Amino acid sequence: MSDPLEKDPQSELSPDITGTDGRTLADRVFARLQDDIVRGELLPGTKLGETELATRYGVSRGPLREAIRRLESRKLLERVPHVGTRVASLTLPDLVEIYHVREALEGMAARLAAQHMTDEEISGLVALLSQHEQQQDLKEDTAYFQREGDLDFHYRIIQGSHNDTLIQMLIGGLYHLVRMYRYQFSTVANRPQRALQEHRRIIEALEARDGEMAELLMRRHISRARENIERSTPPGENP
Repeated sequence: MSDPLEKDPQSELSPDITGTDGRTLADRVFARLQDDIVRGELLPGTKLGETELATRYGVSRGPLREAIRRLESRKLLERVPHVGTRVASLTLPDLVEIYHVREALEGMAARLAAQHMTDEEISGLVALLSQHEQQQDLKEDTAYFQREGDLDFHYRIIQGSHNDTLIQMLIGGLYHLVRMYRYQFSTVANRPQRALQEHRRIIEALEARDGEMAELLMRRHISRARENIERSTPPGENP
């Protein structure tokens, strides 16, 4: 199978050139680079040079720069004066603060989702979890990787709240950066399968239209994830 990021010599002159899947070269390098950041192949704080990245992904600098700009807007990359571009990072206290906010707001989102999600939306969430169960790394209990947007369990529930203000607060801003930490800490021993079981219980509460239970289960789920981060990070170190 050929690499979907096969270098195109015209990409500098024709940034809109598309591959067979209809995406531009910038779209494809963006997706690959984002996945490498989220999966921890490029760790927080890692300095990224354009020459190195162009070689790594087999593309010229035009589509690469576009991908970098998009990742900066998602707060996954940051430009640091006199340093250059690097993978964004959060301190442990900052990340813990965000998780406390997630616990409260996503708990609220789950409660509202139990009230407002349509039967079709809940069925879609059940189907999504069935897809997740087929992932080899999850079967092996080594990691739980969720792609962004509608392929993300948490994203679906936030959208299912049907509360525009809450959706903007949780999906705007730090969504993609937090998603990176969610994945990387899901690789801790026994956490992937536990997280999957917690997702199942949340869906059961949604199906029962039990908003109070859905909120309680979501808050517990995120609280356990936060505790996992705190246990997994040695004192004085950033995650």
